[in-house]
Amino acid sequence: MASIMDEYRVEIVKSARRTVSLRIREDGSLLLRAPNRMTKKEMLAFLEEKRGWIVSHAEKLEQQRREREAQPKLTQAEIRALADRAKTVIPERVAHYAPLVGVSFGRITIRNQRSRWGSCSSTGNLNFNCLLLLTPPEVLDSVVVHELCHRKEMNHSSRFYAEVLRVYPEYRRWNAWLKEHGGAILARME
Repeated sequence: MASIMDEYRVEIVKSARRTVSLRIREDGSLLLRAPNRMTKKEMLAFLEEKRGWIVSHAEKLEQQRREREAQPKLTQAEIRALADRAKTVIPERVAHYAPLVGVSFGRITIRNQRSRWGSCSSTGNLNFNCLLLLTPPEVLDSVVVHELCHRKEMNHSSRFYAEVLRVYPEYRRWNAWLKEHGGAILARME
């Protein structure tokens, strides 16, 4: 059996960290972050131990890449129509969930972005991607709740996620849906 290093391009970054992390990049290469003390032999053993995970996730990423490429691109008129509809739908969902979270909010801006679904500024202004209207309504709600919860916690701590799950118990399910299918939706932008 060939070494994992022969099958995949592997970038190794050593630092003063305590743990090992492994990520598969969009291009299929691997990024291995390792403690300075870890030997090349130990890194290779770690990669071999993770072979099954690497293969299955690389195949999944490849499938997602093909799915993205197969998506028809949205025209400027379609994007404008989505944004116009989002200017009505998203503020309604924000108004619904803000009292449940127990927060106020500032301005709501609808954008057509290639990488982000939403954001919350420190002053309480909310930004949302109009492409959320191409997702199931539960996904839209999960992003709205996520951003509103940043009004309480401007981080992704365990307290933040506890608040998200208190308000929207199905958050993990729909966040996973967005991670799996969101790239194909974002790829529809010209």
